[in-house]
Amino acid sequence: MLKNILSPSPFGGRLFIQTLFLAWSLFIGLQFSLFVRHFETSGAMPYYSRPAGVEGFLPIGALVSLKGWLLGGGLDAVHPAALVLFVTFLAMALLARKSFCSFLCPVGTLSEWSWKLGERLFGRNFRVWRPLDLLLQSLKYLLLFFFVKIILIDMPLPAIKQFLAGDYWAMADVKMLQFFTNLSFLSGGIVILLTLLSLCYKNVWCRYLCPYGALLGLFSVLSPVRIRRDSTCCTACGNCSRACPSRIDVQNKLTVVSPECTGCMTCIQNCPESNTLQMSIGQKVLPGWSFVLLVTGLFASGVLIGMLSGHWETSLTYSDYQRLIPWLRHIGH
Repeated sequence: MLKNILSPSPFGGRLFIQTLFLAWSLFIGLQFSLFVRHFETSGAMPYYSRPAGVEGFLPIGALVSLKGWLLGGGLDAVHPAALVLFVTFLAMALLARKSFCSFLCPVGTLSEWSWKLGERLFGRNFRVWRPLDLLLQSLKYLLLFFFVKIILIDMPLPAIKQFLAGDYWAMADVKMLQFFTNLSFLSGGIVILLTLLSLCYKNVWCRYLCPYGALLGLFSVLSPVRIRRDSTCCTACGNCSRACPSRIDVQNKLTVVSPECTGCMTCIQNCPESNTLQMSIGQKVLPGWSFVLLVTGLFASGVLIGMLSGHWETSLTYSDYQRLIPWLRHIGH
C-alpha cells in the first residue's frame, strides 16, 4: 500500500505530494490573510493565529538572514522560519537534487499543471527555438547574480543588522500578501501573460525567470542522487528526452548532472525498457518510492528541527502587528 501511494507514477507519490503541499500553501495563505485582516479592521474581524510557514515565500530576506547568521550576527528572530525553510531547501538540493521544484513548490506545481492542461487543449506543447531557449534560460541566472551581488557581496554586516531590525523586514510577509491581493494593472498583466505562456510552453517561469530555482539547481549539481542510464539495454527510442520537462537530452547521457534536472522522474516513467533509467546514489539504485520518502523526510526534518530548536515562530507580538499593519503603506517609502 505504501509503495503504491509513494510510487513514481504521475498518479502516485509525486502528484500526491504536489497536491498536498499546494493545498497546504493555499491554507496558510488564507489563514495569514485572515490574521492580517484582523489588524486591518482594528479588531473588528476575528483573530486567527499567524502561520509561520508563510515565511517560505520570503527567500530574498532569508538570504540576507543567512549571511547575517554566517557572519556571526545571530539567528534572525523576526522571521526565523524563513531561514529554516531556506536552508532546508538548499539541503534538499544538495541531497535530493532540485526536488523542491518538482515536489513542493506551489508555483512549480501550477506551472506543470498548466502545460499539461495546454497539452490536452492543443494536443501538444510548443518548444522555443533552442538557441533562444538557452538565451532565455540565462535570465534566471542573471537575476540570481543580481541578488547574490547586492546581498552576499555588497551588503556588510551592519547593513544586514539594520535591515533585519527594521519595520520593512518585520512587515515583509504582509507586503508579500498584499502584492497578490492588490495586484496592480502591470503585475496582473504579467501574471496573466505568464499563465497563458505556461499553457503553451513547459514551465515558463521556472525555466526562464526563477532565481530561486537557479540557486537550487547550482546546489543540486553536487547531489549524489542522479538519474543514470544503462546504455547496454537502452534502445535509443528517445522517449526520455522527449518527455523531460527540462528538455535534457537524457537519451545521450550516462548520468544526468544538469542543474535543470528537478528529479521529477518523468524520464524514468516514460522509458519502455525496465531498469534502463534509474535514480541512484553512486552505483546504488534508489527506487522511486524511496526517493519520494527521501524528499518528504528531508523537508519534514528541516521543519521539525526549526520547531524544536525554537527558531520557527516570530518574535513579533500582537501589539507589534497592531502598530505596524495600519501604517503598512508608509513602510518602505
